[in-house]
Amino acid sequence: MLYFSKLRVFSVLIFTLIISYFTISNFTKVDDEFFSKNIKLGLDLQGGSYLLLEIDNEPVITQRLQSKVLEFKKFFKDKDIKVRNFVIEDKSIIFDVENSKIEDVKSLLDDDKSEINPYFQQYKSHQFNFENMDTSFKLEFSDYGLVLLKNSSLDQAIEIVRRRVDEVGTNEPNILKRGNDRILVELPGLDDPGRIKSLLGKTANLTFQFISSSSEESFGTEKLSFEDGSSEAIVSKRIVLSGDNLMDAKPTMNNQTNETVVSFSLDRVGAKKFGKATSNGVGKRLAIVLDGKIISAPEVREPIIGGNGQISGNFTFQSATDLALLLRSGALPAPLNIIEERTVGPDLGKDSINAGIMSLIIGFILVVAFMFYKYRFFGLIANLALISNLFLLVGILTLFEATLTLPGIAGIILTVGMAVDANVLIFERIKEELKNE
Repeated sequence: MLYFSKLRVFSVLIFTLIISYFTISNFTKVDDEFFSKNIKLGLDLQGGSYLLLEIDNEPVITQRLQSKVLEFKKFFKDKDIKVRNFVIEDKSIIFDVENSKIEDVKSLLDDDKSEINPYFQQYKSHQFNFENMDTSFKLEFSDYGLVLLKNSSLDQAIEIVRRRVDEVGTNEPNILKRGNDRILVELPGLDDPGRIKSLLGKTANLTFQFISSSSEESFGTEKLSFEDGSSEAIVSKRIVLSGDNLMDAKPTMNNQTNETVVSFSLDRVGAKKFGKATSNGVGKRLAIVLDGKIISAPEVREPIIGGNGQISGNFTFQSATDLALLLRSGALPAPLNIIEERTVGPDLGKDSINAGIMSLIIGFILVVAFMFYKYRFFGLIANLALISNLFLLVGILTLFEATLTLPGIAGIILTVGMAVDANVLIFERIKEELKNE
């Protein structure tokens, strides 16, 4: 005869009661933060928004090639090889080499241990494929080099998208990778995705650049328009400071002008750069540029050495809040395009929940009735175990605040149907043994 110690029985009973309490908390309101956990409803049950985003990797490739040109120049200079006429064209780098050094350049680019053109042993591929035409070399990303670049930008974009969505405070967002250039964003309970779309559609690349005194565009300057479209300005291409040095940003009210501004603070390196630039640029206008548009261009009246500043631009409190959110979460590595958008209404979710609960109740009653009719007392024990199993399942899902979807309801119904299968086998074997005696 099986024997269970009182301690084991007591432990199982306490554990079952505690988990059952979490189950009941889904149907009652509890003030305690720990015990007020609930199962979250997924997009198909609660309703909400579905966005499929695609990364435009063209700027990433161009930017990577530009940075690689600087690496090539420094590398060949250290090797005492003269290279010139660097051009970026059609996603490739083209440069010229003197005749006597062509073979040296070939060996440096084709070497399995190359410092400038890494070789990936596992994939038998260099980062760049190269082609030699007389004294010119043409380099372009290999297939695996492109995969590495795209995966890197996708991982970075997913992290920044997650930060932006979390800052808004949406409930249980689901952010997943799709292929090597797409991101799936599911936002349960969000009926109006307009603000999220606006936030995700902005790269949020912040730079500080001085406005040139020249009235015409020349080498080293570029013409940028103000965000409100009122005018244009000639801006130096030299970036004084970028958003990478930003530590925090928040909307505040300027007491002197009674306008909403975005206050920001810089890290130690950024504060040092900003202080030096504003010390040398007193009297000049400093353009605050976001995604290629000038937000504002205040005049530097005195050096800003504290590492703190303000961005003004006729903001409403909502737009200032969104800008601060974008700056805190960081700049996307590349623009995101929304290629698919769906809004799921909660009515469909309510119908699914009601149908699922009804199916669960009917299935549960039929199983309980069958077990009791077929096995009497043993069936009653199996039914009690089935009820405990259901409470434990829902309680553990509640404890982890799991997200329940329509397939999840189907899984619970299936669990109810299959939970007594072992009991049926055991009871039938007992009946056979009793007949053979």
